[in-house]
Amino acid sequence: MGIHNRERFLNNLAEQLGRTRRTEVESPVYSVHPQERVFQGATQDDLVEKLEKQCKVIHTSFTRTNLDGLAETLRTVLKNYGVIKIVGASGPRNEETGLCKVYREIQSEGYNVHIWDENKGQENITFAEQAGAGIVFSDITLAESGTVVLFNDRYNGRSISLLPETFIAIVPKSTLVPRMTQASQLIHEEEKKGNPVSSCVSFITGPSNSADIEMNLIVGVHGPVKATYIVVDDL
Repeated sequence: MGIHNRERFLNNLAEQLGRTRRTEVESPVYSVHPQERVFQGATQDDLVEKLEKQCKVIHTSFTRTNLDGLAETLRTVLKNYGVIKIVGASGPRNEETGLCKVYREIQSEGYNVHIWDENKGQENITFAEQAGAGIVFSDITLAESGTVVLFNDRYNGRSISLLPETFIAIVPKSTLVPRMTQASQLIHEEEKKGNPVSSCVSFITGPSNSADIEMNLIVGVHGPVKATYIVVDDL
């Protein structure tokens, strides 16, 4: 559908308001920036501590390891959840972290592993619906709220973090920022550099939960009912 008479309508509206119509809006310049002072000066280790505390608030399990211990940590998490079917994001980070090898090994141990394949379309989604766990890498991690930010692209379909019963996020320590303020700044900076960020960016804070007007918490309304963050120190 086309837009008709837009210019005439907007000109008439400005005239009725008694002002010249504006065609451009400049961003306001604020004298203070309180949003940037939250956790100002915090080190990455400080942010990890804040994330761990917040995980208790959002009903999310927290574990910390290094790259060498990632495989064994992931095995332990999967064993504790008792899941067999696993859907994982694809992409170069699987090779860089050795996760590809882990997936091959656990598949030989009886796990049913499906790695997201952009060419398999509905097959990816169908598997994710039946999977016990979905595994992704966090692209940006907000310490204040315990939120992982996912750039959903051909390697990382939204279904991985939305459909399985359990959500497992591998969180590189280097991705931690204080809060949403810094996350949005990073995204804007990448765009300015000519590195377009995914058109779909997901902000996920622990397992699915919702509260009605009486503030009764209900878990599992629209997504995973359990969640674990695995912070990897040397990533």
